[in-house]
Amino acid sequence: MEEQEVEKVRIDLALIHYPVINKNQEIIGSAVTNLDLHDISRAARTYGADSLYVVTPYSDQQELFRELLDHWLEGHGAEYNAKRGEALSLVHICDDLDQVLAKVTEKWQQKPTVLATSAWEKHAAIWSYREVRQRIADGECFLILFGTAWGLAQEVIAAGDGILPPITGPGSYNHLSVRSAAAIVLDRLLGPGGK
Repeated sequence: MEEQEVEKVRIDLALIHYPVINKNQEIIGSAVTNLDLHDISRAARTYGADSLYVVTPYSDQQELFRELLDHWLEGHGAEYNAKRGEALSLVHICDDLDQVLAKVTEKWQQKPTVLATSAWEKHAAIWSYREVRQRIADGECFLILFGTAWGLAQEVIAAGDGILPPITGPGSYNHLSVRSAAAIVLDRLLGPGGK
């Protein structure tokens, strides 16, 4: 069966490791995880997102990411599983959100609309998935922010243009992994069904 190429759209993702919060609502820096990098880049590639920016100011964490990327893009992993490398080629490492914004603005020659994600409903300026989906279809560029640990620090949310609605199930439990949340958000914004 021949694969059909997915057309890239003007949407980028940023996986924030600092500043995020812990379960006590304290600002922390979280550790990188191999699974997040693999799974979110694969979802991004599947749905046609342009790039995944991984944000951490910690040099040891950046080096870990670079070693992982080198393995899949140039090392043994590139030969062993080219599909994995294809997805991971979307990943870029940045020190902070300002660096991401500068790169995305330069790439699209305009500042993107920045939307945060959160599992909590206490935020103002919530944009509907339907509205964002339509604006993406109209060619607007977006940067979607995902927080690791227990979510994005309030300062990151406040610096954006708004927030997407939280992903909820039928019950009160709401603590998805960031990679699961990213896949659901991408499907809602770029999938064939839409909401």
